[in-house]
Amino acid sequence: MNKRFVLTMVIALFTLSSAVFASSRKAGHVILIGLDGWGSYSVEKADMPHVKKLMQEGAYTLKKRSVLPSSSAVNWASMFMGAGPELHGYTDWGSKTPELPSRVVTENNIFPTIFGLLRKADPKAEIGCLYEWDGIKYLVDTLSLNYYEQSPDYTKNPTALCDMACRYIKDKKPVLAAVCFDNPDHVGHQDGHNTEAYYAKLNELDAYIGKIIAALKDAGIYDDTVIIVTSDHGGIDKGHGGKSMMEMETPFIIAGKNIRKSGLFEESMMQFDCASTIAALFGLQQPQVWIGRPMIQVFR
Repeated sequence: MNKRFVLTMVIALFTLSSAVFASSRKAGHVILIGLDGWGSYSVEKADMPHVKKLMQEGAYTLKKRSVLPSSSAVNWASMFMGAGPELHGYTDWGSKTPELPSRVVTENNIFPTIFGLLRKADPKAEIGCLYEWDGIKYLVDTLSLNYYEQSPDYTKNPTALCDMACRYIKDKKPVLAAVCFDNPDHVGHQDGHNTEAYYAKLNELDAYIGKIIAALKDAGIYDDTVIIVTSDHGGIDKGHGGKSMMEMETPFIIAGKNIRKSGLFEESMMQFDCASTIAALFGLQQPQVWIGRPMIQVFR
């Protein structure tokens, strides 16, 4: 078997796998918007017109459950990694490295993430993550990203992350991007959950989501995009990490290309199902170590 034949076969197989990958995708772009500390209990009362329009135009549940403990790093990790802390190993609020050995690690020395999964399938894909809380960068497999950046102090620059996300979307048209706000969690700790200040912050965040949607339209990719709005955990009083439903239940809202306009869905959903759902949107086979289940019932 000569070298030219082998090279031709490799190119043919790569072309075929790329074609299969492209044909199985539900959308060209997925934008995940995460609101840290946003409990489902608040949705009905909240003045969030852009979010509620997405709920009307797509599908949602208010019963997605956080993994335990119901705090930040362990749940952001589960959202991105398709498994719970027992497998990925990140177990605390501020985990930067796994407290338990990860059951599996990739060549980037991190438990498999949705970002790494997409990078392997589509080496040329633009993949990014923008965030306010520094802890996010330890959970996203930065080696699989084209771009990641923390916004300036949002107490002094409240619109900075939104502005960064809008520029990134318009300039780069990412295939996958996560935009992770550190609120309403900060307000929840400072003023309390289910308070006037908490709902005011939700209204402010909704306006940022509206600007991100407008940026998708300006970039010319809105009609080929799935938007997901979700959260890592909720809260009670001025804290979280416990077992109350106010802490455990978080919204999951999905709308856009090839998403049914079906409204509320009743199927059980866990935090790690987010990664599996994004993988299914891109037609990716999830790693054996993932335990997430894609919410394919919301797909067209």
